[in-house]
Amino acid sequence: MDAVLSSAQRGLMMTCSTLANSKIKLCPSFHRSSSFKFCSMGLKPSEKESGSGNRVFTKAGVTRHGIKSATASAYRRNVQVLLEEAPEVMETTPTFNIFPGQAFPLGVSEVENGINFAIFSQHAVAVTLCLLLPDRERGDTEGGEMVEFRLDPGLNRTGDIWHICLENLPRSTVLYGYRVKGPRDWQQGHRFDDNIVLIDPYAKFLEGRRVFGDATNKLSNFLGTYDFDTPPFDWGNSYVRPNIPEEDLVMYEMNVRAFTMDASSGLDPDVRGSYLGVIEKIPHLVELGINAVELLPVFEFDEMEFQRRPNSRDHLINTWGYSTMNFFAPMSRYASAAGGPIAASLEFKKMVRALHNAGIEVILDVVYNHTNEADDEYPYTTSFRGIDNKVYYMVDLCNGGKLLNFSGCGNTLNCNHPVVMELILDSLRYWVSEYHIDGFRFDLASVLCRGTDGSPLNSPPVVKAIAKDDVLSKCKIISEPWDCGGLYLVGRFPNWDRWAEWNGKYRDDVRRFIKGDCGMKGNFATRVSGSADLYKVNKRKPYHSINFIIAHDGFTLYDLVSYNVKKNDANGEGGQDGSNDNHSWNCGETTDENIKALRIRQMKNYHLALMISQGTPMMLMGDEYGHTRFGNNNSYGHDNEINHFQWNQLEAKRGELFRFFSKVIEFRRTHKVLRHENFLHKNDVTWHEDNWSNEESKFLAFTFHDKNGGDIYLAFNAHDYFVKAALPSPPRDRRWFRVVDTKLNWPDDFVSGGVPYTQSTYNVAPFSSILMEAKL
Repeated sequence: MDAVLSSAQRGLMMTCSTLANSKIKLCPSFHRSSSFKFCSMGLKPSEKESGSGNRVFTKAGVTRHGIKSATASAYRRNVQVLLEEAPEVMETTPTFNIFPGQAFPLGVSEVENGINFAIFSQHAVAVTLCLLLPDRERGDTEGGEMVEFRLDPGLNRTGDIWHICLENLPRSTVLYGYRVKGPRDWQQGHRFDDNIVLIDPYAKFLEGRRVFGDATNKLSNFLGTYDFDTPPFDWGNSYVRPNIPEEDLVMYEMNVRAFTMDASSGLDPDVRGSYLGVIEKIPHLVELGINAVELLPVFEFDEMEFQRRPNSRDHLINTWGYSTMNFFAPMSRYASAAGGPIAASLEFKKMVRALHNAGIEVILDVVYNHTNEADDEYPYTTSFRGIDNKVYYMVDLCNGGKLLNFSGCGNTLNCNHPVVMELILDSLRYWVSEYHIDGFRFDLASVLCRGTDGSPLNSPPVVKAIAKDDVLSKCKIISEPWDCGGLYLVGRFPNWDRWAEWNGKYRDDVRRFIKGDCGMKGNFATRVSGSADLYKVNKRKPYHSINFIIAHDGFTLYDLVSYNVKKNDANGEGGQDGSNDNHSWNCGETTDENIKALRIRQMKNYHLALMISQGTPMMLMGDEYGHTRFGNNNSYGHDNEINHFQWNQLEAKRGELFRFFSKVIEFRRTHKVLRHENFLHKNDVTWHEDNWSNEESKFLAFTFHDKNGGDIYLAFNAHDYFVKAALPSPPRDRRWFRVVDTKLNWPDDFVSGGVPYTQSTYNVAPFSSILMEAKL
């Protein structure tokens, strides 16, 4: 193959040389449009096309005049020159040396001969590379020109990969995409439409709308871009990754934009809602005590997707980001001051570096189960669908080629197809190597356990490959072990002793016990001791259980103790969205002081239970001050105070809630007995209980034993009356110190050094919990 390519390249260079000597610029099978501004990216071809096949582009509904250009089939050395327009061509048309290019790596790469473009499409019959070149005077694509290169299947295709190499292209500020032509047979799963300029799945940056939620540009299209001019990022001589053992993690689920977007953050408006904004608030994370952030999706997504057509949700802005457009590009509108994709990449790295320097790991919530391209009724074709729908998505060939929908979002990524699997692996490796990411949480990960026809697999190749990959070997890998097709795999997710899981059973059982449901005591004991019933298999560990009571989808902690039912009318779906099974309790139908106090107490009970449980705890951003979404348990579309962190409320609740939350986290991190690496043995815990079968019993007390004598006694009372608990004898030469009593007001609710307690019993208040530590 090398010899063939070399021959083609030699022929090409000879042709280029001949044309150069004739002072005619070479445009091999490309079409050129007149200049237009990129801000609206109106790349709709007009009805008028020239006889030679040149497309005439329109912008904002205005048809531009077509400009004929020199055309050549350089590979055949057959050059046609339109003499009457040669002066204009020589003046305005850029010069390129063209090579067949190479199939790997996919995407855009800088090679010896220039810039190489490579894209996969198995079923395409024609591929055209579209370039938006920078304006020569301005140096950017504002007012630049679009050129198209039709790829020759005989020279520009290797297997199922189409490729071309261009010399003399700028090393940055070029935007690009592809037109892909193929069968129009929907029943066979194809969705080709070569009128659409498509995003390269391997694009490392996307350019489009630059201001988040900009309603004046809500129909903005997106193109890929590349950057070979920016020098490698300087991570610093003293920089090291935290490499925190999994059993020591305390995770904090958060949204980059929502964390600092509110004016109460006190940040400059250009910095609010950005990666740099997170840096400014790292001191808060350190004071809280967490050591890992789990970021809601930061891959490029279109937050205005709901507003592309009239519908009941066209007032919403996608703030959560579970609608990926590209698996390599950082969300560009999280750059400060509308800086664009290259700035976003740089600032993302600065954020990761700053978090790492503060001892905080970065885990990304990644969405490989579906994309933004929706369904067949209202498709939003931007990339995969138009490149090779039958490969990238699961389709039902027995039902007219319809898209299978196990994601609840209209399409399902075909994760165990070899090409898609390699895309996922390449994406994950890239984020680890380029951005120093420490781990990944896989949204609706049960989709990764389905075959190409949607059927469940016992040993899914992509899940195994992620677990066994060398580059990913030190990463935390976490599954959300269910999907919208009913494949519930909590405790059964294929894991190769590597995968951790969001433990949905932990959430449900702890919620139900703390709020006072009957018959939950045994389940509660199982969950706080590490969920051995689910994870004590092969070489799995307690930390493979990601324990959580609250996550982004569902009630906040405050709403969990304040609402009996969801309040989702603002979402535009008639209250039909969001879970109805919340296991919440509003603590009473009144807002008097006793009810308010009970709600605060319940929040503390939940937090204490989470932080003393064996396994890996995860809390939600804002719960440390009692953030409310006003009962909305599916707030994905609200770019306002419903989701934005309220820094003024944090200050107001600093003594009452934040102090308690941070102190309990600190206690966990300084007491190894609460985070065993292995499952508990009978000598590790004593259950002060002989009434397991009584379903009316809602009180549980137990002691975690420390080999050095620092035992921890805990009691949780979910009754509506006091329980007089008999305390066990402390270890020899030690006595009990009361550290926590959630019934007490601050600062007595948590006393760091503990208050000596010499009595043999403790009166545990209704809906409260206590923690005692054995000390010298």
